[in-house]
Amino acid sequence: MNYKETLFFVAKCLTISLEEENKKEIENQLKTTEIDWDAVVKASTANYVLTALYCNLKRASFLHYLPNDLVDFMIRITDLNRDKNQQIIEQAKEINELLLANNITPIFLKGTGNLLEGLYEDIAERMVGDIDFLFSKDDYPKAIKVLSNFGYSRVHKANYDSISFKHFPRLQKENNIAAIEIHKELLIEKYANEFNYSFVNKDSQIINNTNVMSFDNQLALSIIATQINDHGFYFKNIALRNAYDVFLLSKKTVAKNAFNKFINLKNPLNCFLATCYEVFNKPKSLKYVNSKDIEAYLKSFNQLLADEKLRNKSYRKIKKTLVNKKKLTVLYKSTFNKTYRNWLLKRMTDKNWYQEKLIQLGLKKPEPNP
Repeated sequence: MNYKETLFFVAKCLTISLEEENKKEIENQLKTTEIDWDAVVKASTANYVLTALYCNLKRASFLHYLPNDLVDFMIRITDLNRDKNQQIIEQAKEINELLLANNITPIFLKGTGNLLEGLYEDIAERMVGDIDFLFSKDDYPKAIKVLSNFGYSRVHKANYDSISFKHFPRLQKENNIAAIEIHKELLIEKYANEFNYSFVNKDSQIINNTNVMSFDNQLALSIIATQINDHGFYFKNIALRNAYDVFLLSKKTVAKNAFNKFINLKNPLNCFLATCYEVFNKPKSLKYVNSKDIEAYLKSFNQLLADEKLRNKSYRKIKKTLVNKKKLTVLYKSTFNKTYRNWLLKRMTDKNWYQEKLIQLGLKKPEPNP
């Protein structure tokens, strides 16, 4: 199995609880084809869907097709993730109650929001990092103060903050499993006027006593997180964790209509939806409105998946372009923005940051581990 075949196999497996045709095809493949399970584990782990893969294979009663040691490994990882997510749910509920008691209403986002609303049949399916929530511009500073007074403090103890357009620096609390991100924006500055608190708050919904976005907006954010904020649109790649969320949310709304209100975001979001349709083996719920732009995007997407050298070369080139663009943006903003200017000065005089850059450039060797 090459990388593309492995990725498509993993993706199709993620749909077998809800797509009967895919379930039949996967069982036939498991019976008749030698699966490279090492490649499957590597791809599913890199995409943060190993536990979702296990849960779907278990629900389909397909685990007997897998090597016993692999099943044991998947069980251990899934059990650990289920326990972690249960702790995250309890932590999020505590935060929600605290903020509501202070007349502040958070909108829970991404994985934690999905867990709280019950999107997954098994909470172990989703790998979650931070607890993300969004606030109005008025409630944003209030939330920071309330949570700081409740014992949350900065994860990174630098004497200056990284400049973030979207959220406050990550906070953590002793004996709590997850760090939190307090958002005032959802998107990088370029697109923030199209998708923001005012936009998503209009049709947010209460599920299980928690405020979350509408299913249309949840679907959009699942794509935005990787396609826009992580520049997936330029790299023409797919993050299966986000794609799996899109697949599940497509069962709750009409995916191809979810982006109709957008202008600049519409094409990159539809391109991701099209890749989801392809890798998940064309589920009806993921149908999209085709265009020449989407056809060109899918052609590049498939070419990069099929050619590792081309994929790596393209990634390095785009990564370098984006890094240089970011540097130029910071320098430009520093000429007229005092906040950027002060941050840049502190960053350049930060000994730890300076040492990291010397190591990255190969001009200094990293300190050996004790």
